[in-house]
Amino acid sequence: MEKYIDLLTSMFVAYAPKVLLALLTLVIGLQLIGWFTRLVDKSMAARSFDANVKPFLRSLVNAGLKIMLLLSIAGMFGIETTSFIAIFSALAFAIGLALQGSIGHFASGVLLLIFKPYKVGELVSIGGGQTGNVEEIGVFNTVLRTPDNKKIIIPNGLVTSNIITNISGQGEIRVDMAFGVGTRNSIDTVRATIQQVADNCPMVLKSKPVDILVTELNPDRYVFAVRPWCDSAHYWDTYFYMHEHIKIAFDREGIAAPANVVVVQQH
Repeated sequence: MEKYIDLLTSMFVAYAPKVLLALLTLVIGLQLIGWFTRLVDKSMAARSFDANVKPFLRSLVNAGLKIMLLLSIAGMFGIETTSFIAIFSALAFAIGLALQGSIGHFASGVLLLIFKPYKVGELVSIGGGQTGNVEEIGVFNTVLRTPDNKKIIIPNGLVTSNIITNISGQGEIRVDMAFGVGTRNSIDTVRATIQQVADNCPMVLKSKPVDILVTELNPDRYVFAVRPWCDSAHYWDTYFYMHEHIKIAFDREGIAAPANVVVVQQH
């Protein structure tokens, strides 16, 4: 018994300070991790991070710090942590290879939520030319709703690897249109008619001039570029209003459409 008592006493003397130091390190470390996590959370709130990405980043920081703390405590007992790190690295590498496509879309979604090149409700053209209003920005996909009520789901990896055109994110937008008329029509009459339609359009901004420019002079037609400005939310309303009412105004003023020209070649 004395032999075992001496052995226990020696083990207690040898390991008690390490155990106490480990417990103290664990308690202080958890408190510091909690403080740092709250600091990160406040920093994200001050920078207006998206609500969908804040929980993920907070959990990522918290879990990473706790793993580092546990490895440090294991090292205090003389446990070789290199093997654990190697296992974690191999596991992360294997998971990364298996899910590299999904992880890429996830990383792209996090970047989109952080840097916000577009917001929900804005009209954009992304993913290789897909155009519509942003309905949802997820961590894996961006969902667009087209004017004809189609739902387009685009993986975020395709979004960040293509050009993003934010059509309505500036608040005001120019609506570019083109109209062709016959060459017998007076340019001044056509311009005045288009200007009257633009003045009567409730969506067109009166604070900005409407560009009505002749862009083509062909044997059978004049082509007018018409460029009014409107609020970004009224882009399609302005576009359709102008087309419909310009047609009505042309018919009322007797402005003829381009004539069909037939070219006959004699050989």
